[in-house]
Amino acid sequence: MAQRPLSPHVFIYRFAYTMATSIFHRATGVALSLSLLLLVGFVVALAAGPGSYASYMSLAASWPVQLLLAVLLLCFSFHFANGIRHLLWDAGIGLERKAARFSAKLVTVLAVLATVALLALFYRHGAAP
Repeated sequence: MAQRPLSPHVFIYRFAYTMATSIFHRATGVALSLSLLLLVGFVVALAAGPGSYASYMSLAASWPVQLLLAVLLLCFSFHFANGIRHLLWDAGIGLERKAARFSAKLVTVLAVLATVALLALFYRHGAAP
């Protein structure tokens, strides 16, 4: 029986910024989907009454949950910025190698800057994530 050709996959290609951003885009999408459980927990606690709400909010105010929310904010910022990049690609803009590498770096920098700015804004107004 003849050997069938293999499809190229992640281990065939040399690792590149665009590959990393693609992987991170998928990972942040999964993280954001899972984070909806936190929102559901909040809504359930809110609907269950003042005692449940107070318990949920005391848990949400703990440093591990605050750190998780900050990481989720970074995931959101990256996923949002990279989603805009993908929309531009769908329009045929920025597909050249040099432009794609630049946009990968730009998305990463913008995601970090947006996260820092949003965290500063949240903490300034007492609405820390």
